[in-house]
Amino acid sequence: MNQIYNDPIGHWVVVVVAMALLLFVVLTATAYTVWFERVALGRIQRRPGPNRVGPFGLMQLAADGIKLAFKESFVPAKTDKIIYVLAPTIGVAAAFLAWTVIPIGLWYNVQYWIADVNVGILVIFAVSSLNVYAIVLGGYASNNKYSLLGGLRSAAQLISYEMALGLSLVPTFMIAGSLRLRDIVEYTVTWGPYHGPIPLILLTPIGFVIYLIAATAETNRTPFDLPEAEQELIGGFLTEYSGLKFTMYYLAEYLNVITVSALATLLFFGGWYLWIVPPIFAFLLKVILFLFLYIWLRGTFPRLRYDMLMRLGWKVLLPLAMANVIVTATILVAVQG
Repeated sequence: MNQIYNDPIGHWVVVVVAMALLLFVVLTATAYTVWFERVALGRIQRRPGPNRVGPFGLMQLAADGIKLAFKESFVPAKTDKIIYVLAPTIGVAAAFLAWTVIPIGLWYNVQYWIADVNVGILVIFAVSSLNVYAIVLGGYASNNKYSLLGGLRSAAQLISYEMALGLSLVPTFMIAGSLRLRDIVEYTVTWGPYHGPIPLILLTPIGFVIYLIAATAETNRTPFDLPEAEQELIGGFLTEYSGLKFTMYYLAEYLNVITVSALATLLFFGGWYLWIVPPIFAFLLKVILFLFLYIWLRGTFPRLRYDMLMRLGWKVLLPLAMANVIVTATILVAVQG
């Protein structure tokens, strides 16, 4: 695999094939994440969920896709039409770009990635932050005060929780000594007393808890879905969107949920290593477990008030993340010195 990447022609062939495969797999995974959420929420709330179209309701997604494709897409009067159309496109593009640097173990000693950069996690942070532009611009271009308020809420929320999210991962980077995601995964089989996968959550449990909460807020998931709170903002930044443009926003949201689940798997739970389980199945199993956790949170907790959301981010998570970095650095200096 490395020889193919080092060959100029082979490198571009692999990249193009990998991008096509990425689009197909991630789109399919996003669609069935929606199905998985609807079924899981149905079980949590003691109702059947989708079960009419196809076996186990698996074809419900195709029916919904056809409906959305042919649904009337209205554009409100006096909108900024260019930004109105461009905003959801930015969200989807940013969600897909994050997957260009995420490595996946396919089989033993066989790994998949599009770009294996040495600052992969920083690339993900950079492109993921573009999501705030999609939401703010969509709310602004809609010419609706509720949409604008939803966009402004999202900007404040994402800025607040991005700081805690980034700091929660610093102890992991210090322990592994690298920002390359593949190096962090490989570290899980080298730091223990024997050759075997030992997840880094054992070394950074506080960082994982902060990451889980901050990632939930970053993806606008319940109980932190304040930018689209229907009780006070109708539909927030989504109020004036319909049809395929509405679908693109939801596609970006679920793509981001899969992304943060994959990152949690890579950074805290050993990536594709799980004893005798083949790598691709181990990776998928861990990501699915994290997806179920996010769905479980949605079916369990009520939405927070906005002041409670801000207080949690600035007065609890951010100081805790900074203290976690200081304590981890102190311990590392004491152990290595």
